[in-house]
Amino acid sequence: MVKVSVPVSRRTAAYPPGEAPQHWGIAEEVPVEIGFNGTAWTVMMATPADVEDLAIGLALTEGAIAGGGDIDRVDVRHWPEGITADIRLAPELLRSDRVRRRSLDGRTGCGLCGIESLAELQNAPADLAPGLAITPAAARAALKALPQHQTLNRETRSVHAAAWCDSDGRIELVREDVGRHNALDKLAGARLRRGERDDAGFVVMSSRCSFELVFKAARMRAALLATQSAPTGRALDLARQLGLPIAAAGPQGIIVSFAPEPGP
Repeated sequence: MVKVSVPVSRRTAAYPPGEAPQHWGIAEEVPVEIGFNGTAWTVMMATPADVEDLAIGLALTEGAIAGGGDIDRVDVRHWPEGITADIRLAPELLRSDRVRRRSLDGRTGCGLCGIESLAELQNAPADLAPGLAITPAAARAALKALPQHQTLNRETRSVHAAAWCDSDGRIELVREDVGRHNALDKLAGARLRRGERDDAGFVVMSSRCSFELVFKAARMRAALLATQSAPTGRALDLARQLGLPIAAAGPQGIIVSFAPEPGP
């Protein structure tokens, strides 16, 4: 019988002499193989929860599928070596050129996440709601509320969260993972499965703002990406090309906004 992985294990932590040992919740990460119609595509190290969301979200944010309606089902199976998630869809709906061209870094740290050149990403998503603007107050409210929704992180203190918020900053949906980009892919997949991809709103994350998160948030048609800490220069450059506003938590709770600058 295959043992099903769980997101948290209990480990005993040794404390200094004279103090009682403490039991810690430790976040697990396992290899997750994602494929299409029985053919493997990539292997990611990920938290073994919401694997179907991860598979669908990664397929979306990497451009392998156009939307959740293209997918018939996702077959998730647990093995001694890890987990497989096989996305089943009509062959003509799979963007084979995107799948063949991608060699994804499967670590939980930063990878290129399939971006081959910034030139591919010069155009902003066409179907963002025109004129939709997220206020600093909404971003601040979402960032402040996010820890209350991080159930896995409360046990482990080692995982990231990605949340979808309405335009007023109310959190509607959250996913967690040891990898911040995995958390965002899980969020993208969860939204597709709920049929809410076109709802107006924005993404808030517990991590810093790196460029692959900008790429994925734009694919999700988010109106803003708000993160717990500052963006990198490359993230801001990409956000400018995509027309995606960025916000980050600054000192004393001040929200620092990086609006896309007009091109030359």
